[in-house]
Amino acid sequence: MRVPAATLVPLPDDLSFETGAAISCGTGTAYGALRRLELYGDETIAIFGQGPVGLSATQLAHAMGARVIALDISESRRQMALDLGAEVAIDPAADDAVEAIRTLTRGEGAEKTLDCSSSPEARAQAVRATRAWGACCYVGEGGEVTLEVSPDLLRRQVTLMGSWTFSTVGQADCARFVAERGIDVDRLFTERWRLDQAEEAYTLFDRQQTGKGVFTP
Repeated sequence: MRVPAATLVPLPDDLSFETGAAISCGTGTAYGALRRLELYGDETIAIFGQGPVGLSATQLAHAMGARVIALDISESRRQMALDLGAEVAIDPAADDAVEAIRTLTRGEGAEKTLDCSSSPEARAQAVRATRAWGACCYVGEGGEVTLEVSPDLLRRQVTLMGSWTFSTVGQADCARFVAERGIDVDRLFTERWRLDQAEEAYTLFDRQQTGKGVFTP
């Protein structure tokens, strides 16, 4: 596809085109959100939603040295999160997510939380599972959230932020990080499709139980 040269980001030679496609979308989005959160290697991060963006965040946060608590209602996605580096995977439909995270963090909550789900319940839980003086980032598109401002934010000094898309500079930084750390982003792809299988692909993807899918020519 012909595009202006100024919009292109170099793809390191040791990365596949599928990895490049992921970096230009969900993986890059996750990387930008983790950088906004200023995640450190000695911190715990709870990641709500383990779709393609959440799984990318889990994989990248693990590579950054952080302890990852992954949350999703899908058993298959929880297992993928564990395979990609999560220490613990929680089913928020079966357990109180906030209490589970506090139990895993000696009652404090996670230093950082990230919502990739767009679920109103998950978004509220992400804020409430953040420890005092911690930070929460919303990256999932659309939807609403209801918070009790004083106990959820003000009195615990929680920073709440949003992250959306990324610059070409950030995209190149993500590609370099993936290449230098030897992160196998291709593991995110649970499905590969030809273009003539598009209807089948989108029908499966709409069930929200897989990892990332890719069309290959």
